[in-house]
Amino acid sequence: MPPDTSWFNEAKFGMFIHWGIYAVPGRGEWMLHDEKIPFDEYRSYASQFAPDEWDPQDWVNVAQQAGMRYMVLTARHHDGYCLYDSALSPDDFTAPRTAAKRDLVGEYVEAARASGQRVGLYYSLCDWHHPGWQAGPESDGWSEFIEYVHGQVRELCTNYGPLDVLWFDGGGPGCAHCWQAEKLVAMIRELQPDCLVNNRGLLPADFDTPEQKIEASEEGRLWESCLIIAHRWGYFRNEQYYKPATRLLLDMVNIANGGGNLVLNVGPTADGTIPQPQQEILREMGQWLAKHGEAVYDADRCRYGTHGTWVNGLTTAKGNTLYLHLLLWPGPGWAISDLGNTVQSARLVTTGEEIEFVQKGDRVIFPSLAQAPPDPHISVIALELDGKPQKAAE
Repeated sequence: MPPDTSWFNEAKFGMFIHWGIYAVPGRGEWMLHDEKIPFDEYRSYASQFAPDEWDPQDWVNVAQQAGMRYMVLTARHHDGYCLYDSALSPDDFTAPRTAAKRDLVGEYVEAARASGQRVGLYYSLCDWHHPGWQAGPESDGWSEFIEYVHGQVRELCTNYGPLDVLWFDGGGPGCAHCWQAEKLVAMIRELQPDCLVNNRGLLPADFDTPEQKIEASEEGRLWESCLIIAHRWGYFRNEQYYKPATRLLLDMVNIANGGGNLVLNVGPTADGTIPQPQQEILREMGQWLAKHGEAVYDADRCRYGTHGTWVNGLTTAKGNTLYLHLLLWPGPGWAISDLGNTVQSARLVTTGEEIEFVQKGDRVIFPSLAQAPPDPHISVIALELDGKPQKAAE
């Protein structure tokens, strides 16, 4: 029996968390690979990664303030360092067995679940420091490496209670057969029957995960865009650029227009603190969602959008309601066209007030909109229609 996916479509917004020993030097999660650091030198960061004051509830609080409905933490990234107590790590390269002395995954899962967040774990199939990975799929050590990977996934599926998402990554080189992907997913289905699995385990599984782009899957297929606030996924000490909240909100609406989810990444420091600029951006997004969330959460794929609405912003839909997200506020006299429905009522979601409108065929005119935009990011108008939103017949 397939897992229940309804919560995923309703959630629309989640937190991705890239955290590991790479946060100590603060040069991003790929530094071991990109800088070709000898592993013995890189391993020394594990003796400095000791987030003694870290409280996972702080992450949960940030997620809730942002309006996020689920969280996904990197239980193990490509460097092989486990945030949990893996008995299979070949050299005890884990948080509980190095300076952290804590099962960071366990504490995160407990805090997220207690606060009503859906719980996800990211697991990288590759491991840059494992001899079997380094030798490759044609080597004698590959079968041992696959046993190690499957075993660690089994640990995650058995040691932390019910999981909502398993988020794979790092599946190259090789193919589904090389990774014994069908066997891996079958094990997850047996141990975690309600857990959703992404498509990066080299099988389609439950949902697609376009990275750093917005690319809707075919209708009827779940999908989730994973985006970052800054330049890197992992903490970068001297980060100088963060995407503004308005840009990220527009991305969120664009994704919701195609029926997808946004999972937005944060990169905590070595002590577990989400950098303040990231927190401030997320709070802005949460404040916007507190007023406009009805236009995003549980949104359907929207079949209506004219040149005018796409220039001014984007559209989302839920049932018979069409939401016009206006990045560019047009002022009085603005109209939309090519609407194949009869409008029954109109209101400004931002303030809750009813809006005057006149419909002439497929045109809907708003004669008395205010001159100034009511919201500093994106103002939203809701139109109640006589059916699901659709474009007028040509």
